[in-house]
Amino acid sequence: MGEGRPPRDPGRPPRPGGGPDAFNGPPPPRAGGEDFNGPPPLGPDGRAPPRVVFFPYDTQLTSRNPRAPALTQEMREDALAGATVARRSEQDGRRVLELLVRMPWDDGPCAFVLARRVEPPGPSSFFLPPLKDWSLLVSIVVAAVVLALGPVVRRIRMLTEDVRASARSGYEQPVSVRGDDEVADLARAFQEARAEIQSRMAQQEAREQGLRDFLANTTHDVMTPLTVLQGNLSAMQQRVSRGEPVNAAEVASAMSEAHYMASLVHNLTAATRLEAGALHVQRAPVDLNDVIARVLGRHQPIARQQRISLESGVPATPVRVLGDVTLIEQAVSNVVGNGVRYGREDGHVAVVLESTRAGRFALRVIDDGPGIPDEERARILERGVRGSVARTRAPEGQGLGLHIAHHVAQVHGWTLTLSPSEYGGLEVCFSGETLATESPPETAQSS
Repeated sequence: MGEGRPPRDPGRPPRPGGGPDAFNGPPPPRAGGEDFNGPPPLGPDGRAPPRVVFFPYDTQLTSRNPRAPALTQEMREDALAGATVARRSEQDGRRVLELLVRMPWDDGPCAFVLARRVEPPGPSSFFLPPLKDWSLLVSIVVAAVVLALGPVVRRIRMLTEDVRASARSGYEQPVSVRGDDEVADLARAFQEARAEIQSRMAQQEAREQGLRDFLANTTHDVMTPLTVLQGNLSAMQQRVSRGEPVNAAEVASAMSEAHYMASLVHNLTAATRLEAGALHVQRAPVDLNDVIARVLGRHQPIARQQRISLESGVPATPVRVLGDVTLIEQAVSNVVGNGVRYGREDGHVAVVLESTRAGRFALRVIDDGPGIPDEERARILERGVRGSVARTRAPEGQGLGLHIAHHVAQVHGWTLTLSPSEYGGLEVCFSGETLATESPPETAQSS
């Protein structure tokens, strides 16, 4: 805190800026008779009256005001011992009266206040009491400082209590903003910080709740096929131990459940990477022809077990894109897997890849299964939303398959669209830019 000052003369303009420095009085005159803020008003005798300037000191008698006078060792010792220190001296022919007073509060930058009066040159016309009887002057100094600082201190204490109460309430209780000065600005800053803390706490709680739901649903999604798989393996083991042939239906069911769990684990890994942000997505040339071949090879055994024909049509010239091969393959695998998993017996799932001279590609997955109703198709790409057919298998599942495919398309700058297929099922189309312009082939390779 800066220097204090007595009430301003009505004829003088206020100091610019206001705020905390409004309590600061003019600095003491310096050697050579320099004056501050223009000449002071003259007294009845035609001479300028003496000025009284206040300088604050903390409990260690250190002042933050660079113009504060240096205290002698004797003054410091007496003040720290609890005494009121008075000193008379002369400076450049001027009489200087200094009074160092301990304030009624225990701590802070104004624990001590030095009242300093410098008389103008010439004979003094002011009565100075003896140094041993300055109780009245001390009271005046203390009263002046307390009156000036008291309201500010009270408001700061009220603000401190508001902040503590807000913290105790988990930042639900607001901080009161009173006035339009620096203390009010501080209160507004606390209020803004409280709003930011509340926002971050809400986000953290949402993440934690999402994690709890994610773990609960994942446990359910894993345990259901795992239980079925264990039952099928146990039945096959008993048949083998009795020398009986293994039931083909049990083998098919076990393979289906194992395939489902593998897809689920891959989806969870992909979801974790995507939730971490696009900065973690690797970018490298990816051959979509190879991706389709690997995806079909992965799903072919299950398709055969369910008597579903899994086919593809790709250009003779490889179609390359720039992206993350693991995420792209998982996205295509999710769409193909859905077509196989929920397709009808003797049904078909086809993967068709096309490219254009304009440097675009379209990867379509077409099936003739039950499809998705129009009212569900608008929301099916959202996380956790599952089609009515999917709900018959795992009512509490994650619904990650199409959500991940949609997210992968977004982070690669592609478009994913869903529409009814011409065969009565669903058509899912990935479209975007190729890495280099590909000439459309005369013929396509099929499998």
